[in-house]
Amino acid sequence: MKSLAAARSLSKRAHVLRCSRRGYSVPAQSDVKPYYITTPIFYPNAAPHIGHLHSLVVADIFARHARLSNPGRPVRFVAGTDEHGLKIQNAAKAKGMDPLSFCDELSIHFRNLIKKANVTSTRFTRTTERQHCDAVSHLWKELDARGLIYKGRHEGWYSVSDETFYPATQVAQVEKDGVEYHVSTTSGSRVEWQSEDNYKFRLSAFQDSLAAHYAARPDAIQPPQFHADVVNALQEPLEDLSISRKRSRLTWGIPVPNDPEHTIYVWIDALTVYPSSVNYPWAATNGDGFSEGWPPNVQVIGKDILRFHAIYFPAMLQALGLPLTQTLLTHSHWTVDRAKMSKSVGNVADPIKAMDELGVDLVRYYLARVGGRFKDDVDWSQEQLQKHSREIISLLGNLFLRTTSAKIAKRVAAVPPRRGPALVPEASAYAPLRAALNALAPTFEAHMARFQVADALEAVVLALQEANLLMTQAAPWAKDTPPAVAADVQALVFEALRECGILLQPFMPEKAALLLDSLGVSEGQRTIADAAFGKPGIGDVRPGVRLFDVDMSKL
Repeated sequence: MKSLAAARSLSKRAHVLRCSRRGYSVPAQSDVKPYYITTPIFYPNAAPHIGHLHSLVVADIFARHARLSNPGRPVRFVAGTDEHGLKIQNAAKAKGMDPLSFCDELSIHFRNLIKKANVTSTRFTRTTERQHCDAVSHLWKELDARGLIYKGRHEGWYSVSDETFYPATQVAQVEKDGVEYHVSTTSGSRVEWQSEDNYKFRLSAFQDSLAAHYAARPDAIQPPQFHADVVNALQEPLEDLSISRKRSRLTWGIPVPNDPEHTIYVWIDALTVYPSSVNYPWAATNGDGFSEGWPPNVQVIGKDILRFHAIYFPAMLQALGLPLTQTLLTHSHWTVDRAKMSKSVGNVADPIKAMDELGVDLVRYYLARVGGRFKDDVDWSQEQLQKHSREIISLLGNLFLRTTSAKIAKRVAAVPPRRGPALVPEASAYAPLRAALNALAPTFEAHMARFQVADALEAVVLALQEANLLMTQAAPWAKDTPPAVAADVQALVFEALRECGILLQPFMPEKAALLLDSLGVSEGQRTIADAAFGKPGIGDVRPGVRLFDVDMSKL
């Protein structure tokens, strides 16, 4: 095996090569700010799990919704992998690999997950790309030129797995198998006492401005409980942030400009990915990133990295005079059968396996239906996945088959076709479904505007329940049901399917497209505005289309 020094040398040369050969073209300028949304950039020290898929699907729901809400507005949707730091360095060493090869091997799994889950990201950024490395160096120099970086002694409890220092108030001593050690009470990760001379960022200088920002923008962090957490955190004094590590300790990272003895702290590197992915430092527009999409409209993050995104990153942006992210959408974690996911326990949910077994859209539906309120940890269970899969298959798939059945077609053939719900009389039996469909699109949009994904989906489910109930009560297939009534019911249910099909596009893109195709709805009549009650759209309906090709015995 190569010596450690040789391995470090190889890693460094490979990293320099990577940073020198990769780049992206700059999009054309525009007067319209693109909608910009990001996921966390994932740490490729292990294969993706269900938490990664959840972040991706939530961001994709909002990206698709943005396209449907304003089809003429560009969307920038960034995901990627965070490939520097001591955790990567150590994991690669444990496998006898250089860090770059290790990242190459694992990063592809995240790309494959994005493709598998039908996530419409527009860019996948790796922090080992040349453009990103250059952006990090530029950002460092800008902060330094403003007098916001200095060298000083830093001591504290450091977690390699979390790549951060923890204050003594968040550290506890524990004992296991006769061995005493310290852990973070926040993450449970093991911490070690470190003391060294590092570069520091004057984070403390931005305490008042950050507090004022969040006081003036109560919607800046969603759900509100996480906004309150950050406001409370800002009541305590902020310490200046250590932003480098000795090169002797950490070789795998971007060198500090003009000081090869230090490596830039991985979180400074990682957080810079959000502007670098839309071509920061925007030299062509004198540092104005508006036409590239800056600032982000939404950043989807897990609650464990809230402090980095709600305090460290905004302070960096304020230091640079850049606009801050409009909304941080913070989600809680997934458990498995009510237990925390753990590789050692062997209960890490495999998202690829779940999608292979039931299909992509049923898994996406479950993630949004169960995990779309974001406030509390939620459970990934096969039983619940099957339950919610049966729910949408019945409410949507079976409803379409029932409404286009040969028996109903025969009943309505004797009366003029109802082209839309406007020709359906105002009968009391139809009132509940009419009311639900009139309110559906506005209710859905109100929930989406408040980042209430599960509630938006619930509105669709309730409308589908009303449609199914009307079908059962009116029995349009029955011989004693007047043909005119059968035609009225079919027209209203077609309208329900049309509206719900449009609104389900961000959640279940393939099944929603198949439904709208089967209803004869043209590509140009599928925007959010088209989901209003009574809008034209139903064309030549194709009967008998099975929306869900699932072995029901598995459910």
